[in-house]
Amino acid sequence: MGLLKKFKSPVLIAFVFIGLAIWMPSTATRSSLVTLDYFKEMALIIPPVFILMGLMEIWIPKDKIQKWLGSESGMKGVVISFALGTLPTGPLYVAFPMTASLLRKGASITNMVIFLGSWAALKIPQLMVEIKFLGIVFTSLRFILTFIALVLVGTLMEFILRRKPDQEWLDNIIDER
Repeated sequence: MGLLKKFKSPVLIAFVFIGLAIWMPSTATRSSLVTLDYFKEMALIIPPVFILMGLMEIWIPKDKIQKWLGSESGMKGVVISFALGTLPTGPLYVAFPMTASLLRKGASITNMVIFLGSWAALKIPQLMVEIKFLGIVFTSLRFILTFIALVLVGTLMEFILRRKPDQEWLDNIIDER
């Protein structure tokens, strides 16, 4: 029974696929193809990301991360995390393990929220397309308001999570520092 609880999500998904295969075979085929495409994409992207993260763990000392992205980094940390988030073109799920690694090395929660939010909503290639279709005025306004919102949300999250240090994930990150 413990094994079933541990794998309840994959088992549930398998039951959904079996149900689709029985009652809606064409939908089951399409969803299987989409699942296979996502699996291929992840199988090609995730290994290089983990290699890059491993190299980052070794090559960039903890004190540098704390200096550049830590709680005391101030505006410099905001600019660096913003720049790191706007440059990549990969999918967002690549950013999560990188963020966890940076948090373990001493990056602030505020800067990591800015990094993740920039990666999700303020990537340079995305902005170029947005300018083409929506115009420079709209894109500039959205860009500025999104950046302000990211800084405010990051600051709020840091404040809330530091006030409640009983959160298990935060304790794990703090212990590893």
